[in-house]
Amino acid sequence: MDTRVQQMIGHGAIVMLIGLIAGFGLVMSLIGGFEVFPGTILRFEIPGESDAWARAHLGGLTNGMLVILFALFIHAAQLPDRQAGQLRWMLVATGYGNTAFYWGGLLSPNRALTLGDNRLGESNLFSVLGLVPALVVAFVLIAATVIVIRWAFVRR
Repeated sequence: MDTRVQQMIGHGAIVMLIGLIAGFGLVMSLIGGFEVFPGTILRFEIPGESDAWARAHLGGLTNGMLVILFALFIHAAQLPDRQAGQLRWMLVATGYGNTAFYWGGLLSPNRALTLGDNRLGESNLFSVLGLVPALVVAFVLIAATVIVIRWAFVRR
């Protein structure tokens, strides 16, 4: 397997690991702390709503799997170097850009859905840090998907 494809799989695994770590935040937000011994909860509050922690958890897992899936596709399809290179950076950027979005949404009252205030809450630095990369990689992922569609339907 190409080293670059292996590295892409590694990046997907990092994105998944970040999502798995968010699962601990989800549990702590739901129970209001951390269970140190069965029935003994060290009580504390962490920032963010439980539903935002759930999005960061599941979003990280699915985005990591998306990067790994594309890596396996690149390997199996034996794409030309140019297309493979384009897809590699596009998907790795998407994995990390969407991770920034989920964590930005977790830490911003407006869920990082707008740069300014919206009906969900006020904007803050995390709104910008979450939304800007996500907007960019949304278009990048669309372009990557078009590359795959074109590959799938071009006669060889």
